[in-house]
Amino acid sequence: MKKKAVVLLSGGLDSTTVLAYAIDKGFAPHAISFAYGQRHAIEIENAKQVAKHYKIKDHRIINIDLRQFGGSALTDNIEVPKNTGIENGDEDARDNIPVTYVPARNTIFLAYALGLAETIGAFDIFVGVNALDYSGYPDCRPNYITTFEKLANLATAAAVEGRGVFTIHAPLITLSKANIIRLGKSLGVDYSITHSCYDPTPDGKACGKCDSCKLRLKGFAEAGYNDPLPYVNSV
Repeated sequence: MKKKAVVLLSGGLDSTTVLAYAIDKGFAPHAISFAYGQRHAIEIENAKQVAKHYKIKDHRIINIDLRQFGGSALTDNIEVPKNTGIENGDEDARDNIPVTYVPARNTIFLAYALGLAETIGAFDIFVGVNALDYSGYPDCRPNYITTFEKLANLATAAAVEGRGVFTIHAPLITLSKANIIRLGKSLGVDYSITHSCYDPTPDGKACGKCDSCKLRLKGFAEAGYNDPLPYVNSV
């Protein structure tokens, strides 16, 4: 019998690659997505498409309204930065945490994933965080993942009672976006059903100018593939 795993699935490029990776490694994935009040809520539809594509029997969509806190361009009336130069290795863009950071988002998401994992008897959690081609978020870094894993094994009855040891898998954390795409392609990922843009149009077209779009486009170019997503303007 395959080991159960909980996979955080946003509908984005990274999380879809991680889902394919977990399946390739022989896990039986239970997917969890979050409708958290994000402006790019279209990603939930992409997450549903991805889950359907991979025939995920257990895909849970959790509703959390992080707009109650705000403090981010993704959950508040704050303009999404465009053309910051992050894809060119601009030091300020990489070193300064941008306003697209959502306070404590990954901690909240991983806590939910941990609760689901403990309930269904899974001890493996997969997340698509990346600390190389990313926007500098503090909750995407290796020491954060390591620390949360320690917390998971201190804060759960399953771990304390010796039923298992929780592992937080972050297989993309040290990969460039190009190498993530190459990995996904080797696993047969269909990137046309994913979504990355921080500020898409109502009909789902990517802006092509936000950090996420810029890093995605750079990744596809360096990997030698065309990005299959529609963009507002030709890019």
